[in-house]
Amino acid sequence: MKHFLLMLIMVSSALISAQPNANSDIKDGSVSGRVLDAVLNEPLPYVNIVIKDMTHKIITGGITNDDGTFDIRNIPEGKIIVSIQFVGFKTIEKNVTIGKGNYKPNLGDIKLEEESTGLEEVTVVADVSTIQQRVDRKVITIGKDLQTAGATASEIMNNLPSVSVDQQSGAISLRGNQNVRVMVDGKLSNIPAEQLLKQIPSTSIKSIELITNPSAKYNPEGMSGIINIVLHKNTQIGFNGNINVGLAYDIEAKFNSSIDANYRNGKFNLYGSYSNNIAKNANYGGFTRSEQEIRQNFDILNNNKSHLYKIGIDYYLNDKNTISIFTNQNTFSGKPMVNSEILYLANPSLNESQYMDGESTNDSQQYNFNYKHDFNEEGHNIELEVDYNTYEGLGDTNNIFYNSSRPNFIEDTDTDRDNTTVNLDYVNPLSETSKLELGLEARLFDTSIFYESNARETNEFGDYIPTTTRFDYSRDIYSAYATYGNKIDKWSYQVGVRAETVGVDSEAFKKDLASSETLFIPFENDYFELYPSAFVTYAASDKNSYQFSYSRRIDRPGIGQVNPLPEWSTPLISQFGNQELRPQFTNSIETNYTRQFEKGSITAGIFYRIIEDEIQQAILIDRTDINRLIMTNMNFDNSTSYGVEVSSNYRPTKWWSVNASFDLFSQTQKSVAESFDSNQNIVLNTVEVDNVAWSARAFNNFRVSKSLSFSAFGMYRAKNKNIQFEMHDMLMVNLGMRYSFLENNRASFSLSYNDIFNTMYAQFESERPYAQYGQFNWESQQVSARLSYRFGGGKYRAKSRKQRDNDVKEGGGMF
Repeated sequence: MKHFLLMLIMVSSALISAQPNANSDIKDGSVSGRVLDAVLNEPLPYVNIVIKDMTHKIITGGITNDDGTFDIRNIPEGKIIVSIQFVGFKTIEKNVTIGKGNYKPNLGDIKLEEESTGLEEVTVVADVSTIQQRVDRKVITIGKDLQTAGATASEIMNNLPSVSVDQQSGAISLRGNQNVRVMVDGKLSNIPAEQLLKQIPSTSIKSIELITNPSAKYNPEGMSGIINIVLHKNTQIGFNGNINVGLAYDIEAKFNSSIDANYRNGKFNLYGSYSNNIAKNANYGGFTRSEQEIRQNFDILNNNKSHLYKIGIDYYLNDKNTISIFTNQNTFSGKPMVNSEILYLANPSLNESQYMDGESTNDSQQYNFNYKHDFNEEGHNIELEVDYNTYEGLGDTNNIFYNSSRPNFIEDTDTDRDNTTVNLDYVNPLSETSKLELGLEARLFDTSIFYESNARETNEFGDYIPTTTRFDYSRDIYSAYATYGNKIDKWSYQVGVRAETVGVDSEAFKKDLASSETLFIPFENDYFELYPSAFVTYAASDKNSYQFSYSRRIDRPGIGQVNPLPEWSTPLISQFGNQELRPQFTNSIETNYTRQFEKGSITAGIFYRIIEDEIQQAILIDRTDINRLIMTNMNFDNSTSYGVEVSSNYRPTKWWSVNASFDLFSQTQKSVAESFDSNQNIVLNTVEVDNVAWSARAFNNFRVSKSLSFSAFGMYRAKNKNIQFEMHDMLMVNLGMRYSFLENNRASFSLSYNDIFNTMYAQFESERPYAQYGQFNWESQQVSARLSYRFGGGKYRAKSRKQRDNDVKEGGGMF
């Protein structure tokens, strides 16, 4: 709490000092207008409007709204230059005089043309990444600097404020919480998030949106919010595309490549892509139970191969109607090998070891149909989207024990999953300042998991007869939402509510084939919930803005959390799901302040959450073997969390730019853990952990010339606690370079060296249920190289359609 109060004082002081000084020379002058694409005659959002004096010194500025309009205020009297700047388009400058009879000139429609009519890049990518705070999200535009930082989405996530990726499991966290939804172009995928992030090339990413307090328009899952990855989409006239090849090495070699292309002619745009990730990933480490003098070591090698294909078509019927269809096809195969040993330090004769090898494969298909109709009034539209996902996974594991009383056994798992989503959205701009949005949605989710193991001796010959288990889980969600937004002078607000009815039905069957005994466990959970949201923004000036938001969200248990089948098992510990686990609910309040400077911006925010029926891990002692632990999940009482975030992008000089962030969060976690008392009896303890953790990171880009740049990234993550462990601090420093060449810089080569001091590893200790400590390492000290080339040409003719779940006018890309 002391650290939190100190940070609160520092942030408050920064906000107070950042307030604009009064200036008696500034009249209430303003300049307004609208910016359009000269070819499409459509509004261009987020265009930079820079106000300069006649010596070209910057006075103030702003950006255009979603409808292309702008209104820059507090401009001093006299002659000014209005500069309209947008990446990939020609800059337009207009001389305007602010004075008597002309204090509020309107420049009308300003049409921007592309910079070049010859060969040009398929997708314009800025050199330097930027961070922008919007009303309901933080948008990180991925520039060439962050593309150099990593070959895949998983590798660059740790460079983003408030985001971290577990380098062993690939699990992603937002604000220290793994209850986060990962989307691509506003759509969920059946592909596991940790697998998906490793398949998306960093060069395919246009921006990453951190939606920490989503509105009622969004599906309410994810306690800590939504991470939405927005991909580039080629819609140029003619044939265009990109090719990328990457290679990385530490202990094992890793290869990835991708190609995407489109052909646009008249009313049709045909696009497709292919990417792969072929890698061996090594992990090693272990833990020691100090009182029992037991040490368990692990040596893990995963040999994974994944391939992702996409093909789609946009058909522009006319200016009012667009049909889009695409499909994603994904294949994955993995061969994990795990060597573990248990060392009894006081009695080595008891030492034992286990070897696990296996093979897992999965195939995922996605089919998407979208139809959008625009009415005569700009921004007035209705859109229908149907999305169907299938997933089939097979896993075989062979467990072999040495010097152990445990029998060898084989495990087979077969998973089938279907997910169907139907959306109908309607948007009506009631006036120039107000907008109404309505929507209906149906989501039908079905999963069936079949598990078979021969880990039981049943007959006189010592053979192991199989035990089979099947787990069926279905969840149907029907929802409707309504949001209304309005702008009054410097104030704007949006209120909304989402109503959901949910039906959950699950059944677990376990059959012992030796005795023909069958265990049947049914579970149902039907509920109705409302999810309100509210957003308020106050634009005090063109340089200062404030945002306040509230939302109610839900975190539904994942399949792994409710599946009663064993997720994994070792001689000392096993993990199972809890079929009766209920969802947890979160009420979240957040406020942000943004200050624009001549050379950058800074955003500071504070959030507070109340979590109902919190889901946390429980650690129990196996009654059949008191040396073994069982990990599962349970619902607990309400808890709270709060935090502070500060992020900034700043350019001290023309050749040096910095993206930096600091975040601090605190959360109270409750759980149960079994242990032994002085008489060696098992007792149940309620555990409560108050965790205050903070991290800081900075990404520096140094531009030597138009073709050559260098980067340096540093991150420090302080100690933090969870129910099971106290994690030690982590430090990482990465270096990189990028060189562009050939005509119009069509080709580029990048090289990076991560964790140059070899300080990125997980070190931990724990007191419950046993006193223990340990460390795990992965291939953090990695050298990687990437070569990229873009081909084709033609004028940009994009007619983008709204992506329903992220409300950003960008389309498919690789996905």
